[in-house]
Amino acid sequence: MTIRLRASVQSLVFVVMQAATLFGSAGRTDIVEFWVYVAILAAVSALSLTLLDPDLIQERMRPGGRRVGLRFLPVIIVMFVHWTVAGLDRGRLHLSDTVPPGLEAVALALFALAWIVFVWAMYVNRFFSSIPRIQSERGHAVITTGPYRFVRHPGYTAALLAAVTSGLALGSWISTFIAPIALVGLVWRTMVEDRMLQSDLPGYAEIPMRRPARPLSRLHAAPDLAAIRREGTL
Repeated sequence: MTIRLRASVQSLVFVVMQAATLFGSAGRTDIVEFWVYVAILAAVSALSLTLLDPDLIQERMRPGGRRVGLRFLPVIIVMFVHWTVAGLDRGRLHLSDTVPPGLEAVALALFALAWIVFVWAMYVNRFFSSIPRIQSERGHAVITTGPYRFVRHPGYTAALLAAVTSGLALGSWISTFIAPIALVGLVWRTMVEDRMLQSDLPGYAEIPMRRPARPLSRLHAAPDLAAIRREGTL
């Protein structure tokens, strides 16, 4: 089985499980927003599997040739709890399923946009591993194209936007509990990865910052491309 086919099977299983969780917990299948939400994730999975280089798919599934083990289990648990809460709220309990339709539509659009940016970041960055690590064996280098022209960590920025809009896109206020959890987790991981890249990736520390060193603006500040060219790192 090729790596792309293996990844396709895993993605299909994940999307089916996600849909089963949403509709199963809701006890009904006539919630249009849920279908749109599932369609977005399915389309994004298909797009990434079509566009990404097999070498990157391999790296994301087995970074450095090693299994990731239970590293992402807490994240997966939080995601499925999030979908279960949304399903219960919309289909059975109706505790906070009062998100205005207009806000739901905007949230769905932003949710889709976030995942498109995420795939874009993976497409231009062949070192977009599933774990923070310097990939010396793959010729790891600084990326300054695509969304990396605007923010230092577009993948994490997009993931945060997806987390913030997910509950609203599903029409459940209570399921937005995932947003602060994602904020803490993504900021922590960004800090860890940024320190690693600053110390171990040649050329990364020389990328000038356009904004002052505030917590989020520093983590996601854009590189000054003109200055990079003057330094000869492009």
